[in-house]
Amino acid sequence: MHYTIFDTPVVNVALRFGSIAFLRLTGWRIEGELPAGARKCVLIAAPHTSNWDLPYTLMAAFALRLNVYWMGKSSIFRPPFGALMRWLGGISVRREEAHNLVAASVAALNATDGPVQLIVPPEGTRSKTRRWKTGFYYIALGADLPILLAYMDYARKRVGLGPVFQPTGDIDRDMASIKAFYAPLRGKNAQQFDAD
Repeated sequence: MHYTIFDTPVVNVALRFGSIAFLRLTGWRIEGELPAGARKCVLIAAPHTSNWDLPYTLMAAFALRLNVYWMGKSSIFRPPFGALMRWLGGISVRREEAHNLVAASVAALNATDGPVQLIVPPEGTRSKTRRWKTGFYYIALGADLPILLAYMDYARKRVGLGPVFQPTGDIDRDMASIKAFYAPLRGKNAQQFDAD
């Protein structure tokens, strides 16, 4: 995994306090904390319905003292913002070439010694989608890591970390349990999120 803003001590501390202040001043409530058993995990980011999700997710990550990496479409990594996006923890994903993404993610997580939370939005897009992508599930299963259910509920202005979920290999049953957690949550563009 590459060097990020979360590895930059002075900047990290300043942004933590700034993020907490901004979220509180704008009425957001920060909930939960990183469980000891999830220092290395796959973190679901849902609902994902707006460009605003990234800055709020990064502020929540600072506030909760996470060390995150997140996957984003390759177009946001083009110049002039590519280096900044990578420094913010971004990993470029070419959707048309995503077939090796699971194996590459598993290898990167297994090679990392320290704490790392890999954020994967299950919808794979901000647009409305009827079917969640399963890459996050197979990354966690392949790396033998838990899935941390993180959320951003715009309706109640709360952002945080929910329960830890250990994948069993029964994807249909596991996905039903995971989606049940997200069903009552509302994204910024609520009509684009469907956890059914």
